[in-house]
Amino acid sequence: MRVLCGLWFKLRRLRDVSFLGTFRRPLSSDAMRLVQFSRKGNEGGIRVGVEHEQGHGVIDLKAFDPSMPPTMREFLELGQKGMDCAQRALSSGQCIVPHSDITLLSPVTGPDKVVCVGMNYRDHCLEQNAPIPTEPIIFSKFPSAITGPYDDIMLPNTSQEVDWEVELAFVIGQKGKHIKEEEALSYVAGFTVANDVSARDWQLEKNGKQWLLGKTFDTFCPLGPALVTTAALKDVHNLGIRCLVNGGVVQDSNTNQLIFKTEKLIAWVSQFATLYPGDVFLTGTPPGVGVFRKPPIFLKRGDVVECQIDEIGSIRNTVV
Repeated sequence: MRVLCGLWFKLRRLRDVSFLGTFRRPLSSDAMRLVQFSRKGNEGGIRVGVEHEQGHGVIDLKAFDPSMPPTMREFLELGQKGMDCAQRALSSGQCIVPHSDITLLSPVTGPDKVVCVGMNYRDHCLEQNAPIPTEPIIFSKFPSAITGPYDDIMLPNTSQEVDWEVELAFVIGQKGKHIKEEEALSYVAGFTVANDVSARDWQLEKNGKQWLLGKTFDTFCPLGPALVTTAALKDVHNLGIRCLVNGGVVQDSNTNQLIFKTEKLIAWVSQFATLYPGDVFLTGTPPGVGVFRKPPIFLKRGDVVECQIDEIGSIRNTVV
């Protein structure tokens, strides 16, 4: 397998040169599902891969092309060169690692920022009898909150009111500031599923009612299972979105309920901060969260939370 991968790389090496210096143009890519993974037995080693179309496994990009970096953030910093390499790897069918030999990680780790949006579903606002926002409500999580698609959610000892929030997330693919709304989608590397786990007591009652601490405990941002390129989705703003707790549906809506869509959020936030490859945006949650139930329901140890978005996939996390 190594010989085949090395031979393919040598045959394509000269062609790679033509892509150098192109990563400031708008990103374009075919339908792909990009992942971050580690091989079982080498859990400390991070690799970037692309899911094989027939579901046979994951193509290891660094095995296919040794010049590829090990992490998704570094891969995205390559811009179009990285995307082109992933497309060639997918077409080659080489360097496939079986799913049984890997552990899927969060599609991106260690981003410069995690940007979150509150009150961004019309039906979620109606659930609270809250007015529809006229501007995006922005807050953040620390990047250290990110965890994998099947990792445990750790209940903090300091909170008794931990809640679920299924969300559509997207990841920035190239650097930008003051991005125009009509150009914004070209700055997106792909979309993924998120759970904006929230300690409601810390979010709504403590810390001066600032949201940050209630949102940013360790493991409070499961992401995955893959970073799905825009070309792989029929319409990212018309996808079913659901959350299940212990197999029971608690949230069930559609991304067509988003008030501020991807393009608007990128244009809005980039007025204030430079966006970098790997930056994660969580776009808001639909109705059905535990805090607004009567009586309120919160997560407890042993609960299993599954977040699903049509065409993107699902993440499944056990509360410990």
